[in-house]
Amino acid sequence: MSLMKTLLAGASLSLLPLVAMADPALIFDLGGKFDKSFNEAAFQGAERWKQETGGTYKELEMQSEAMREQALRRLAETGANPIVMTGFAFGEVLNKVAPDYPDTRFAIIDMVVEQPNVQSIVFTEEQGSYLAGVMAAKASKSGTMGFIGGMDIPLIHKFECGYAQGIKATNPDAKIIINYTGTTPAAWNDPVKGGELVKAQIAQGADVVYAAAGGTGIGVLQAAADAGILSIGVDSNQNHLHPGKVLTSMVKGVDNSVYEVFKTGAALEGGVIKVMDLASGGVSVAIDENNKDLVTEDMKAAVDTATKGITGGEIKIHDYMTDNTCPVQ
Repeated sequence: MSLMKTLLAGASLSLLPLVAMADPALIFDLGGKFDKSFNEAAFQGAERWKQETGGTYKELEMQSEAMREQALRRLAETGANPIVMTGFAFGEVLNKVAPDYPDTRFAIIDMVVEQPNVQSIVFTEEQGSYLAGVMAAKASKSGTMGFIGGMDIPLIHKFECGYAQGIKATNPDAKIIINYTGTTPAAWNDPVKGGELVKAQIAQGADVVYAAAGGTGIGVLQAAADAGILSIGVDSNQNHLHPGKVLTSMVKGVDNSVYEVFKTGAALEGGVIKVMDLASGGVSVAIDENNKDLVTEDMKAAVDTATKGITGGEIKIHDYMTDNTCPVQ
């Protein structure tokens, strides 16, 4: 499929000049819109806006790192407004491109870009991951829990560190095994390696494993289910992928953020940073019909207590992005 055909997917053609269409646009990061995780959450937000408004939007799935700047410029030149990017990896390119299109509004998720026409949307992943850690510690019988990250970057260490703090606050004697899939963007889409890492962690005693690894996490959840241990999903609610075997999912409101940006349209406020935290519903742990039998009353009470402590300021959770160390490791 040609680049322009891809750009126009989901958008109806019109005899009006492209600039007059002012369709919003969404660029998915590597891994694709059906990764059942981060990108798919963004897609669901765009689709909700489309269904509610009857509007159309342009979309683009990244095929390689080399496409970033070209794709962003092409979308801006078609008159798309606003343009949303999923993922920190767009930060450098957006910082370069945004000044060339001052009348276009951009939104970037998981990165801060300080430009007057850019809205940066970030999440307190450490807070949601802390709650996941509390649940993991309550569910674990061995006292050993695992964490499998995708690309080894500070953003994913936010998940890891918050998770570890939640575990240690609940069980100070717990053991935490940590692995990353890789150091390049390919780490987000390697479910086979994710499954191999699960097996290695199980061999070391892990009976609950948390995956913060995009499409790689699908392999983590599958391998955990096959081995009879519990897993924890991420970004989207992944409980349904293996009912009764996924303890919970640490959900980020990426869908809501994309929906709100599309709803605001070209009036999107630039030059601001939106922090989506636990108090605002930006992050949460999912409890539904797929995992309700795994979540005990004691576990619910512990999550409720931790939630009140975090939102009330009594529980302080380390933000790895501001200090690249983790106090519990």
